[in-house]
Amino acid sequence: MSTSVVHSGGDPQVGNLSTPINGSGFTKAFINGLPAYRKGLSPNRRGLEIGMAHGYFLYGPFALLGPLRDTDFGAQAGLLATIGLVAILTICLSIYSAVGVGKPTETLTTPQVPAELGTKEGWSEFASGFLLGASGGAFFAFFLCQTSYLQPLIEAAKNVW
Repeated sequence: MSTSVVHSGGDPQVGNLSTPINGSGFTKAFINGLPAYRKGLSPNRRGLEIGMAHGYFLYGPFALLGPLRDTDFGAQAGLLATIGLVAILTICLSIYSAVGVGKPTETLTTPQVPAELGTKEGWSEFASGFLLGASGGAFFAFFLCQTSYLQPLIEAAKNVW
């Protein structure tokens, strides 16, 4: 008989099981390198980095698949829709921090969770950084899509959808 590769450290009551995916060194190094868990970052900087990525990739679906995609205002409508969603997400982060944040849970892949994300002040700083970063990421994606170099790619993507 073969032995199981999924184990819980000997305790069957533990709900966090180690698998070859979440227990590998590559996965741990990858997750601990993300801005949410990287050491030495302030909550504002964490929110800024995470927000930039989210604002950048949220712009495309709104601009290319939104209801105004075939009009002259498709790019602007995508930008405004992205900023609107970012505002809603920032409000959700603020509500989460206002309700009360508990101690962050340690897992197999993130044994050292940043202590700042366990306080209301830390989540408030994170939310403000997220709003600024996501808005900047959306504006950057908007301006990048307005360049003449990317116009053929955008037109090709519109023809696919």
